[in-house]
Amino acid sequence: MDYTPYYDTLRRTPLFCGMPDADLNTLMHCFAPHIRRYARGELLLLAGYEMHEVGVVLCGEIVAAKPMPDGTAVVMAHMGPGGVFADVLAGSRDKSPVNVTAAAPCEVLYLPCEALLRPCGALHPAHLQLLHNWLQTVSGKYFALDRRLELLCCRSLRGRICLWLLEQREQAGADTFTTPLTRAELASYLNCDRSALCRELGRMQAEGLVALYRRSFKLPDPERLRAAWQ
Repeated sequence: MDYTPYYDTLRRTPLFCGMPDADLNTLMHCFAPHIRRYARGELLLLAGYEMHEVGVVLCGEIVAAKPMPDGTAVVMAHMGPGGVFADVLAGSRDKSPVNVTAAAPCEVLYLPCEALLRPCGALHPAHLQLLHNWLQTVSGKYFALDRRLELLCCRSLRGRICLWLLEQREQAGADTFTTPLTRAELASYLNCDRSALCRELGRMQAEGLVALYRRSFKLPDPERLRAAWQ
């Protein structure tokens, strides 16, 4: 299979960041990954099942949500092209704690974990770089979960919103940014009711703390937002 049309997307992932074509050719030859296409709403991974492959989103969008005992689901992540999932799960014997669903029609490349963990006899430098990147990716997700815990520890909904907005600003490197999360998904992520989230965002916009347009946000004065959180 010819994987070269996907190389630009792969290079935007933390796993293959900046790798030249020659290294990607080597890795694709060694791993022989497979690509699957999904329709919107189709399930990629079911909670309670093991996963022995690392998934890379090539196009489209996916959402990972943790099912709760009361039948609701808490959104854990929403990913577009370049997103990596199951990278923590694939290296363990644990079962998935989340359902991963196509939020839009998507294509996903799957790398077999066994091939990742057991380099071929040639010990290609590209494979060693990939292992290093994989470790960094897993470490990054650990700290992302720590930030999520800090967010959920905020007692007020406004505090959670302010902290989330400031984190998104830092990641985007700009005061204006767009999120892939819908309002319902953002409410789930912040562990609140959608209507309560919309009301509070409306109040914050009226106070000049944030400007809203669909999934786009503009922070006119980040310092005011930081003071509102603290």
